[in-house]
Amino acid sequence: MIEKLENVTMEKEKITIIEGPPPTFEQIDDGWAMGLNEGPSLYDLAITRLRTFNGAALVERCYRAWNKQDSIFLHYKNDLGLEESAPILAARSVETEDGQVLILWVRRNPGEDDDDIDFDDDEELDFGDDDPEDLI
Repeated sequence: MIEKLENVTMEKEKITIIEGPPPTFEQIDDGWAMGLNEGPSLYDLAITRLRTFNGAALVERCYRAWNKQDSIFLHYKNDLGLEESAPILAARSVETEDGQVLILWVRRNPGEDDDDIDFDDDEELDFGDDDPEDLI
């Protein structure tokens, strides 16, 4: 017999960055945070800090998802404008002189760094003595 499931949504819980630059992720090696990486697969752990107006409410959303044994994701656009998401493993809100800051510990795939591609590299290509037309 199949019972009707009420109030079940298939959409992932997420915190979305709606304005501002993409988040910067810093790799972490904190002892307690390494315990978040326990599982069948190896992942890199990263921390990001986001300015917000409602840090406590966002942390509460994370706690509610985790209490229901659900995942919650940080949803953002990368430097190319493509949508990405990262599972949030821990969250904390702190008050600073500049306002509230949401600190998120997220899981990333190994080798997934912000420094993979450097689009600000203004170096000229060095063709030596060769004419660039000859290389085509």
